[in-house]
Amino acid sequence: MSADQTLVTGMAGRYATALIELADAQGVLAKVETDLNELGALLATSEELSAFVSSPLYGADAQSAAMSALLTKAGVQTLTLNFVGVITSNRRLAALGDIIKTFGQMMADRRGEISADVISSHPLSDLQTEQLKASIKAAVGRDVQVNTTVDASLLGGVIVKVGSKMIDSSLRTKLNKLKFAMKEAG
Repeated sequence: MSADQTLVTGMAGRYATALIELADAQGVLAKVETDLNELGALLATSEELSAFVSSPLYGADAQSAAMSALLTKAGVQTLTLNFVGVITSNRRLAALGDIIKTFGQMMADRRGEISADVISSHPLSDLQTEQLKASIKAAVGRDVQVNTTVDASLLGGVIVKVGSKMIDSSLRTKLNKLKFAMKEAG
């Protein structure tokens, strides 16, 4: 394993690795990645789906039937449908979000990309996102996939996480630092 590759451990890593190997062998890797990206976005935006997926109150049969209906209606690849069925029957549906995230990281590694999580106080424009990508690429020397989220409590600025490194230039953090400095001085 090279030094740049993501170290994949744990249950999510094992499932993601298995899915990548199966999808690659069947020649449907790009389609499965698209399916999982769309499913991940749906999980992130739908509180009801997120609660359903993570709730231990629903049995495997109920979760399997609901996920099968949802994914069939969405027109996902058969392998994606079967994969979600397997993790549901194994009572691992609550880990679906982690599996999708790990799958995405592994796919980015295969393409020579890194993933950067960007939290901003307001939605970034396309121009701002492209400028941010260019800055990160210049700093790390690799193509960058940017995942953006909005947190209005930052007040202004951004927080950028690339791997284990984080740059916090949010106004909230700067104000907190100033508040602590004034407490120490006073």
